[in-house]
Parts: sequence; structure tokens; C-alpha cells
Amino acid sequence: MSEELTNEIEVINSIYGIEALQQVSGESDIYILSLVNSNVTLRLSFPFEYPETAPQILGTETTGDSVRKGYGKHVLDMARETLKDVYVPGLVCVFDLMERLAVDLAEEPTEDRGISNASVEPLPDRLLAPEPTFEAPSWTVSKPVTEKKSVFLARACAVTSPGQVQSYISHLLSTDKRAAKATHNISAYRIRSHSVNPETELVFQDCDDDGENAAGGRLLHLLQVMNVWGVLVV
Repeated sequence: MSEELTNEIEVINSIYGIEALQQVSGESDIYILSLVNSNVTLRLSFPFEYPETAPQILGTETTGDSVRKGYGKHVLDMARETLKDVYVPGLVCVFDLMERLAVDLAEEPTEDRGISNASVEPLPDRLLAPEPTFEAPSWTVSKPVTEKKSVFLARACAVTSPGQVQSYISHLLSTDKRAAKATHNISAYRIRSHSVNPETELVFQDCDDDGENAAGGRLLHLLQVMNVWGVLVV
């Protein structure tokens, strides 16, 4: 197994759960990939030369219960076409494959995916809606780091909701010329909150590569390793 694949598996499983990408027992190059927003799992084969050579999607491993006839093949065909779009020789691609499929599958009817609307608990509006009274964030800004003619600058601020995250990023890009002109604005955040029931903890975490392959996932993984909460990093 290449170091690139090892790192990619670690990032994917840290974000989506420890069973998101699992090696098949007794098979050194075969893995089972669990998709977001679908009960379908896929069987992947990674050649020894990966990521210089593309992985293969061998077929579906499971399709779940109560899905419409032909749904597994539909997802399989979609995944294979998406892999063609996201794979770039020399770069890992499974994280991008999962992210693209998650968006595409979320647009399909839940009944087609075998997912019950009744099993999805709606999130409180206060956690999803933009902040009603906006206050400009107080950013902590790092010193610039130059590597191979690229300049990296990190910003961090406290956040309490996903809606606030979106407001702060939008504000940054509209008010900071240096951020607006950046080639990539990679971001990640982690938030803990409580629902109506104070004993139920809600966890929100997400990331954005902004075109830099798997960079957002690695940034989020770093926040997880450091056990950081209530922070947005751009």
C-alpha cells in the first residue's frame, strides 16, 4: 500500500467514520467504500501504482433495503463516470469521488435511496440559518509561509453554528482583497452544540478544498487530531 493511499484512508475514515473505506479481509488491494447519502457500498480495487494509476470500481458490494429496482446499477454507473472526472494521474481521488457523489445523490428522492424521511431529524433553524445580526469576525492571522513560490496564510476565528461559518467566509472574501485573490481558500471547521434536549450533543464539521485536492479534508483531520472545537480555519 502506498503512503498516499494510507494517508487518504486515514483522512476519509476520520471524516466519514472508521468504516467509510475498509480493506476486504485477505485482499490487499480490494476495499469497500460506503457512500454518503446512499445505502449503496462499492467495491474498489487499488493498483500497486496508485495514485499514478487510477483505481477501479469493480461493482456494488451492497445496495441496502427498500431501494428501487436498478438503483444499485444507477449508482455504480454514476460513480464510474464521476471517477473519470475527478481522477488526475499522480493525485489521490477517492475523497473527491465521495464528495461529488454525496452532492449528486443528495439531489435524488430519498425513497429511491431507501432512506426514510422520518428517520432524519431536522436541525434547529438557529444552527443552519445565517446569523440574524451579523458581527464581523475577529480573525487570528498567521505569518505568511512561502513554499515553492506559493504563499500560505492561515486565519482562524471562533464560530458557533454552520450558518455563522458561511457568513464569516463570505464576509472575508468580500472585504479582504488578499483572500479574494487567493488561488485557493481552503477551509475547515468543527462545532459542538446542543439540540432542544440538553442531553443530546450535536456535532458539526465540514471542509472545503476550493480546488486543492483533498486539502480541506487534511485540514479538518488536523483539527480532529488536535481536538479543536468551535473554530473555523481558512
